[in-house]
Amino acid sequence: MNNNLFPVAFCPKYVHPLPENHRFPMEKYALLPQQLLLEGTLEVEDFFEPDELSNQWLNEVHDIDYIQRLFALELSIKEQKATGFVHNKELIQRESLIMEGTRCCAEKALVSGVAMNVAGGTHHAFANRGEGFCLLNDQAIAINWLLQKTNIKKVLIIDLDVHQGNGTAAIFKGIEEVFTFSMHAENNYPLKKEQSDLDVPLPDGTNDTSFLYALKKSLDQILSGFSPEFIFYQCGVDVLQTDKLGRLSLTRKGCKERDLTVFELVKQLSVPVVCSMGGGYSPNIADIIEAHANTFRVARSLFS
Repeated sequence: MNNNLFPVAFCPKYVHPLPENHRFPMEKYALLPQQLLLEGTLEVEDFFEPDELSNQWLNEVHDIDYIQRLFALELSIKEQKATGFVHNKELIQRESLIMEGTRCCAEKALVSGVAMNVAGGTHHAFANRGEGFCLLNDQAIAINWLLQKTNIKKVLIIDLDVHQGNGTAAIFKGIEEVFTFSMHAENNYPLKKEQSDLDVPLPDGTNDTSFLYALKKSLDQILSGFSPEFIFYQCGVDVLQTDKLGRLSLTRKGCKERDLTVFELVKQLSVPVVCSMGGGYSPNIADIIEAHANTFRVARSLFS
């Protein structure tokens, strides 16, 4: 399946201009590719720039009324506030590019075995609304494309962002072809959790050892009853102890071990994987970049 390709989705427009006091660190989307190129983990040829997503695939997952109002900039102030963004055309275009980035990654991973989006992991987006810095749900859109356009029939979502993948869980509720697994901080956002196929809520302060034990135990449990043909990995680094929106206590080493656990499973199963970077809100941007870079380093070392 691997022919030395290592596709990575990135577009300069991922770095959407926002006020300096905005709490969402958009700068990581520019700094991460620079770091990976500088250290030689990736080459320029590894990157591809997605176009905007076709309306067909947006409408397959999201309510048409919501999509129309989102793209027409007609969402109310309350609805915009729930997403954490003040909406404008550039922001909506950025979101569409990210969606297509993950969909393209799914297509490319069928050939290369692995593909990664520098952005994405927008797991708080529901079919009819956005929440928590998420307007549209990239993994849901890509999975729907896979199920409709390929022979893939069983998809596993491994969501290890510190926040529950509530939008993703709601979108795929009752869909037997997709298994949603979310391991997250129990006392963190969202206040009202949805029901995934497997939720593993973790207490505040969970450290590397406890996190990795719970992860391996959960993966064994899932595989005892579900045989995935494709895996989507939401690999947010807001699980770090340094994260200001986190509540867990993983070190960078522990976060890297988390990634290794997932990628070793992928390799063992010999199935394609698509990674979306998810959240990361440490005050020191270097903590975010280094933790995200580790995900790429581990994947490159195993799938080259």
